[in-house]
Amino acid sequence: MLLLDGVKVFPLVLSLAPPADRPAPSGRNGLAEVAAAGVSFMRTGTGDWSLGRLGGQLTAERALLDAAHAHGLHAWSWLGTAPNLPARPAGRPPSPQEQLLTRLADGLQGHPALGAYKGIDEPANPFRGANVIPPAGMTRAHERLAAIDPAHPLVVTQAPLGTVAQLARYRPAFDITGADVYPVTYPPAVHTRTANKDLSVVGDVTRKMVAAAGGKPVWMTLQIAWSGTAPSKAHPAIVPRFPSLHDERFMAYQAIANGARGLVFFGGHLTQVASPADAQAGWNWTFWVRVLEPLVRELSSPDLEPALVAPAARAAVKTGTRDVELVARNDGTFLYVVAVRRGAATSLVTFRGLPNKRNGKAITAGEVLFERVQRPLPPPIQPGHQVLRPVKVAGGSFRDWFGPHDVHVYRFRL
Repeated sequence: MLLLDGVKVFPLVLSLAPPADRPAPSGRNGLAEVAAAGVSFMRTGTGDWSLGRLGGQLTAERALLDAAHAHGLHAWSWLGTAPNLPARPAGRPPSPQEQLLTRLADGLQGHPALGAYKGIDEPANPFRGANVIPPAGMTRAHERLAAIDPAHPLVVTQAPLGTVAQLARYRPAFDITGADVYPVTYPPAVHTRTANKDLSVVGDVTRKMVAAAGGKPVWMTLQIAWSGTAPSKAHPAIVPRFPSLHDERFMAYQAIANGARGLVFFGGHLTQVASPADAQAGWNWTFWVRVLEPLVRELSSPDLEPALVAPAARAAVKTGTRDVELVARNDGTFLYVVAVRRGAATSLVTFRGLPNKRNGKAITAGEVLFERVQRPLPPPIQPGHQVLRPVKVAGGSFRDWFGPHDVHVYRFRL
């Protein structure tokens, strides 16, 4: 897990966030709006840092970090191509690239808003061709950055392509890794180029990145929009397509069920496929209101937050249904089970392996977060009597309905 001031956090990141100096449709500052909903990080930085312009670039970056800090946000500062260093022979002075990285870290590390650095973007992407970035130079940069600023981790985000063996070579070059995965396109899964054209490719890529990370944390980057859903002069035939709330919720929880310890949402700034009002505002507020805000509020809620930062449970909670994926977490007070259905079926699913409570007694009931029913049952409908939907447990087992891409988050008191 990422630690901020010694506290475990599950980062919810916008890449990019709304412009710092423009209002949301509500009239409130855009950064204040997303922070109030539960966003905790925003990507900053640039891809073209240079020694000749570094003074002005750092001034602009620190001003953006000031704005983030004013609204309780942390920055994920992109270092562009700087974290890729040539070998330095003994006795030779630092290369211009190393000087750039050193000055960047020195200029940013003391800022209270800085949360993490973003390294080379998709270094192993095969579409780079001859420009694929080998891990050696990135590893040297990681070591140099850690020597200058050991307090802030370096995050390297890969493309969704490549094998575990190919991606594991980068393990010495990062503290945190992950991948971009944007499956909602016409035709489906243009981005991932795998046999699985379903939304559930998110879980496949997450599992791959967890294996490649070798025990280091994984942050998965999910879709708002990307170049494959935004027509351009080079690609005029592209038809825009956005995830629905059901899509985005499934992708987020499937990533969590497969090991993600942070989520990034990319593409709100691609306003060429947004409404005229959103384009004027500089960010896709329509998608925020319809899809992302409800999801972010859920992911950052006090009910769920303990599950997202808790260690894996020792209890081997399992299901015999092959297209249901799950993770069990134990925070000492509750056992949480996050379960998703990747397939198209609708059926009752049986879960087994719940442990006994701490007092040795059996768990007999649990509840489903974010799902409400009335107790006592209607009629009549009685406001104020809505409770979390209960589930009955017997012999360490319970059953529940799952439809296509359904998500249920269970909580059992220990």
